[in-house]
Amino acid sequence: MAKKKKDDNLINLEDQLKRALADYQNLERRVEEEKKLLSVLYTAIVVEKFLPVLDNLEAAQSHIKDEGLAMVITQFKDVLAKEGVEEVTAEGQNFDPKLHEAIEAVEGEDEGKVVKVLSKGYKINGKVLRPAKVVVTKASSTKSENTMEELQDIKEVGADA
Repeated sequence: MAKKKKDDNLINLEDQLKRALADYQNLERRVEEEKKLLSVLYTAIVVEKFLPVLDNLEAAQSHIKDEGLAMVITQFKDVLAKEGVEEVTAEGQNFDPKLHEAIEAVEGEDEGKVVKVLSKGYKINGKVLRPAKVVVTKASSTKSENTMEELQDIKEVGADA
């Protein structure tokens, strides 16, 4: 009887040890994942602070066309690319509210197309860091007037029948 109690006690202690080890391994894994997440978030925060500097450098380059400044901008973009930063493609693309922020709408043939980029957008590791500020096309008013006339004609035909 005493031996059975010792065996049960030993089995219970072994179970407790296994659970404690499993809990500890889970804790280690969770802490490692949180460290990686913090690193990614910190990188995103720092990169976001540098984006206006890049915007200003590119604006200066468009005015002064300096070869040295162009090299600095290229180097800056290379460093950002190594950190997982990529520019959001916008001009000529269909408007995507996940990637673009519409600042203005102009009349055009293809509704919902980005026709001009006012401020570049960026993604880091596939997640939007800053949406591109864009001008998009909307349906021209003559097109909507024609559509209204067509609807009126349909109503009149339906009323005659």
